[in-house]
Amino acid sequence: MKEISCKLLVLGAGPGGYVSAIRAGQLGVDTVIVEKAKPGGTCLTVGCIPSKALIHAAEEFHKILAAASGKSPLGFAASSPAIDLKRTVAWKDGIVGRLVGGVSGLLKKAGVKAVIGEGRFIDGKTVDVETETGLQRIRAEAVVIATGSAPVELPDLPFGGNILSSTEALAMTEVPTSLAVIGGGYIGLELGTAFAKLGSKVTVLEALDRILPQYDADLSRPVMKRLGELDVDVFTRTVAKRLSADRHGLFAEENGRPFEVPAEKVLVTVGRRPVTEGWGLEEIDLDRSGRFIRIDDQCRTSMRGIFAIGDVTGEPMLAHRAMAQGEMVAEIVAGHKRSWDKRCIPAVCFTDPEIVSAGLSPEEARAAGIEVRIGQFPFQANGRAMTTLSEEGFVRVVARADNHLVLGIHAVGHAVSELSATFALAIEMGARLEDIAGTIHAHPTQSEALQEAAFKGLGHALHI
Repeated sequence: MKEISCKLLVLGAGPGGYVSAIRAGQLGVDTVIVEKAKPGGTCLTVGCIPSKALIHAAEEFHKILAAASGKSPLGFAASSPAIDLKRTVAWKDGIVGRLVGGVSGLLKKAGVKAVIGEGRFIDGKTVDVETETGLQRIRAEAVVIATGSAPVELPDLPFGGNILSSTEALAMTEVPTSLAVIGGGYIGLELGTAFAKLGSKVTVLEALDRILPQYDADLSRPVMKRLGELDVDVFTRTVAKRLSADRHGLFAEENGRPFEVPAEKVLVTVGRRPVTEGWGLEEIDLDRSGRFIRIDDQCRTSMRGIFAIGDVTGEPMLAHRAMAQGEMVAEIVAGHKRSWDKRCIPAVCFTDPEIVSAGLSPEEARAAGIEVRIGQFPFQANGRAMTTLSEEGFVRVVARADNHLVLGIHAVGHAVSELSATFALAIEMGARLEDIAGTIHAHPTQSEALQEAAFKGLGHALHI
C-alpha cells in the first residue's frame, strides 16, 4: 500500500472542497484533495452550470418560436424553427469540460496533489483511497469533509428508466413530449420551465399549498403567472403515486382526488440529502444535527482536526456558501484567525422571471419583533426593463423603522440574479436606506429600481 502524509486533506472536490484546497495551497499548506470523479462536484458538472446552460438555450429557442408564430413584439419573423438537443447538450458539456479543466489547472497551480478515487476514513487522521492503481493511504493533520449532497429518491418512484433526477434530465438528447415534475421548488421549476420552452407539455406537482415555499408569496406570484403563460399545469397539495401501466402516465392525488397526468418522463426534485454514507463516517465519532454533520462558527466538527463544509453541514445548500466556508477553513488551518461572520447569504432562483432573496423578508423581520419600513419599486416603471420586454416584477427593500438599517433586499424579474451581489454587499456593509438612495445609479439600468425602492422606503419615491 502506498502512503503519503500532508497537513490538510480535503474529501470532495466540489465548490467548497476545491476552493478550500486552492486557498490552502496558496497559503503554503501541504494539501491533498480526494475526488471520486471530476473536480467541480455537483454544481459544476451536473447542477448549477449545466442547468443554466440549458435554461439559456431554452430561452433563446422560445424567442425563435415566438418569431415563427408572428408574436414577436419586436417584429422578428422566422420559419420552421427546430432544436437539435444533442448539439445543445454537446455545447453544455463543452462548457462543463472547460470549467473542469480550469479547476484542475488551479489546483495544480496552487500545488495541491489530487488523488482520484473513493476515500474512506480509517480513523480521524487516516483515509484510504481506492484508486485505479491500487489502495492509497493518506495521513493528515487536518481533514475537511466536503462530500456534498445527492437528490432525494421517492420510494415508489425510484430513479431509473423514465424516472429522472436532475442529473439525467440535463443529459437528455431529445425533448420529451410530456414531462411531469414532482416538486415545485427551485430545481423543479427551473428545469420544468426550460423544457416547457423547448416544447414539452409540463405538469408540476407540489405537495404544499404553493410553489417555491422557500420564498415569500409576493416573490413567487410572478413566476406562477409566467408558468400559466407557458401552458404549464401546476397542481398544489398534490402527491405523486406511481407510474401508469404503460409507463407514459403518472398517477397522483390532489387533496385526495386521484387523477393521471401525461408523463413520457418524470423528473423528481423533492430535495437533496447530505452524502454521509460510503466514506467511513461510521469509523469516526462526529456529532450530528439531524441528517447533517454539526459544526461551529469555524466549521469545526466534534472531533479535533476535522472540519466539514457545504451541503453535508445543512441548509442553505448553496455552492457559494460552501465556497466561503472552504476559504475560511483553509485560512484557519494556515493559522489565521477566522470565523463565520456573514450577515446574509443571497439565494437565487433561475426561473422566469428570476428571484433573488438576500437577508430578512418582511415577515421574518416582524416575527423577530422588528418594526420595519418597506420600499418597493416595480419594473413597469423602469425604462431599461421596458426596452428589454422585462417589465414583470419588482425590487423590494426591508429596513428597520427606527434607524433605516437595511435588513433585506429582494427582487423578482428578468436577469435580477446579476443584482444579487449588490444586494448582499449593501447588507454586509450595514447600509441604510439613505446610503442606497444617495448612491448615483447609472441610467438606464434595472439597478435603478434598487435606488427607487430606497426612495420609496424613505417616503419620497420619484418615479412612482
